[in-house]
Amino acid sequence: KNVKGNQFAQPLFEFSGACAGCGETPYIKTITQLFGERMMVANATGCTSIYSASAPSTPYCTNEKGQGPAWANSLFEDNAEYGLGMHVGVEKLRDGLASIMQKAIAEDACSEEIKALMQEWLDARHLATASAEVSARLIAACEKCDCDTCKAILEKKQFLVKKSQWIIGGDGWGYDIGFGGVDHVLASGEDVNILVIDTEVYSNTGGQSSKATPVGAVAKFASMGKRVRKKDLGAIAMTYGYVYVAQVSIGASQTQLFNVLKEAEAYPGPSLIIAYAPCINHGIKGGLTRTQAVGKEAVACGYWHLWHYNPQLEAEGKNPFVLDSKEPDWSKFRDFLMKEVRYTSLQKTFPAEADELFAAAEENAKWRYDSYVRRSKMEF
Repeated sequence: KNVKGNQFAQPLFEFSGACAGCGETPYIKTITQLFGERMMVANATGCTSIYSASAPSTPYCTNEKGQGPAWANSLFEDNAEYGLGMHVGVEKLRDGLASIMQKAIAEDACSEEIKALMQEWLDARHLATASAEVSARLIAACEKCDCDTCKAILEKKQFLVKKSQWIIGGDGWGYDIGFGGVDHVLASGEDVNILVIDTEVYSNTGGQSSKATPVGAVAKFASMGKRVRKKDLGAIAMTYGYVYVAQVSIGASQTQLFNVLKEAEAYPGPSLIIAYAPCINHGIKGGLTRTQAVGKEAVACGYWHLWHYNPQLEAEGKNPFVLDSKEPDWSKFRDFLMKEVRYTSLQKTFPAEADELFAAAEENAKWRYDSYVRRSKMEF
């Protein structure tokens, strides 16, 4: 698939009931188009959980084969661990299937055809496309056989295909309340994917300041503008050296997002994707009809940066950190801030502080960008 081709894939997330123009939902929709038929989701409480499970309906759906995401919600404080538990539980069941097949091969049970398929599955169990392809042939063969081994495999046939485990939440969860859990899951080394949708504020609970809120932004508990620098969650995760990490903005580059999603999901270890999401709490001038344009402007002016860190590149002797966005046009930075009420309201209420904090916001953005440039130029 490519970006254009993906638009023809059926979304398994639709009619969510989120704010019209929401900056968050396009990311989830895109992920379901890529991996939805074998996807499992642990969803932290927040906007993502509300529009994903507005009882009695759900925007998650199935394809023509009846396949679709399995979704569940846990608390702010333990969602990452909850998602890790999903993954470990499924892999234990798949270990059981592997044991059944290994025993059948060793004891010369079943036909040569089925034994060959079992060995194919054992070789491909950790590969998404390959496991799906061989699983279909193995199930068909087992259904024609009446032995106890084949019956045992068919009892757990829904676990034959490698699952795509996603752990989803907002910045209030990922940067703040659930950060200890996110860190724990990244440190586990397990093959799970974490999506942090960054609105730079606690969106669902009314717009409180989070550690993702930048300097100068007005939010609840920061009515005179946030005074300290935004936390760099991605830089923290990169220090492990074995975690796939990326920052994306769908409005700025659909291609970069598409490539990151495919690489992160295929990476045989933990991945963390941090996605920029314009929000109704930002007070965007022109409204949320401009969501995608805002995502593009944020990168163009240096407010947000696109990059990815792939540990597999280091094994090839390459720099694992790749800066995907161009040199920003810093002259547009202040104009970008002035298109959002979360910044202009500070200028109206505290004009002297506003000038000071807006200058600090730009300096912080340059400081962060320069750190990324230095990292991208390191020799390996």
